[in-house]
Amino acid sequence: MKARAVALALAVVIAAVGAGAQTPDLDPGVRAALIQHLRFTAAELADLARDRTVKHNLDTKSAGEFGVAGAVRVRAPKAAFFAAAHDIVTFKSDPGVLQIGRLGDPPSVDDLAKLTVDRVDFDVAACRVHSCGIRLPADMIGRAGQEIDTKAPNAQEQAAAWFKRALVADVGAYMAGTPGRFEQYDDDPQPVRPLDDFAAVLEHTPAIGALAPALVDHLGRFPAGRAADAEDLFYWSKEKFGSEPFISVTQMTFLCPSARTCVMTTKDVYSSRYINASLALAIATDAGEPGVFYLFYANRSRANALKGGLAGLRRSIVERRARGALEESLKTIKKRLENAP
Repeated sequence: MKARAVALALAVVIAAVGAGAQTPDLDPGVRAALIQHLRFTAAELADLARDRTVKHNLDTKSAGEFGVAGAVRVRAPKAAFFAAAHDIVTFKSDPGVLQIGRLGDPPSVDDLAKLTVDRVDFDVAACRVHSCGIRLPADMIGRAGQEIDTKAPNAQEQAAAWFKRALVADVGAYMAGTPGRFEQYDDDPQPVRPLDDFAAVLEHTPAIGALAPALVDHLGRFPAGRAADAEDLFYWSKEKFGSEPFISVTQMTFLCPSARTCVMTTKDVYSSRYINASLALAIATDAGEPGVFYLFYANRSRANALKGGLAGLRRSIVERRARGALEESLKTIKKRLENAP
């Protein structure tokens, strides 16, 4: 009875969307996932069909979590979006992205040659367990103090090289599925367990399973649960955020569950500060007319700064900024693809 009631309610919502003056021509499975899991409304889908950019917050599932979703109609083949995304250095070109580069599989320190690690990124002299400006496990914080000569003239150069080696070892262990991943960050009195946080974020993003069931294991148990036909690429970036920049490593995964629809996920593998876990989903689906597609995007993240006192106020500020950034990003993608030669 419960399943029947849910199906009936969903049918009513879909019918309401269809009652609008103009609605997107969407695959029924994609439409259901958008409405049921990503909370797109009838009014938003109607606006999307009228060539308007739409955006909204996603339901908060737990303390420290926030999410946004949005969409845009693009007059270009969806293949152009995925081709652009593969060129990640150009795709993410933005004043907020200070440095960026691809990582090999396996990764090497040479992949990080253009990454600068300044004192604001990693001040080893001021780094202690439960009080450090960069995300590291307790044993690594202890090793940094022993292996880097903080009084040497080239102390920051040593710190940068040490951090790059540590980062490559962490990401390499993730790619290979071998021991050595950072399972807990002890830079703050409140420890962060990124693997647990990501598992929760993945669980709270059921649209991925609805659209491409194999991606759930692929992302949750990588590399053991690899999905057939899925393609992965990894990149590092240094970006502006808050009062200080952060360094991160991201996994991009591409998969086409049908001829009409392809999806791309981006998973946070490591962030030097701010983010505990993050997962984004991009859905590119044909719009029912040649050379046009709809691009839907959703992101769900967790951050320690959004817990505790004033958490609600902080979340509202972060969500407002995230919605604004999402809208600008969607408009930029639309403009680039539609104006491409």
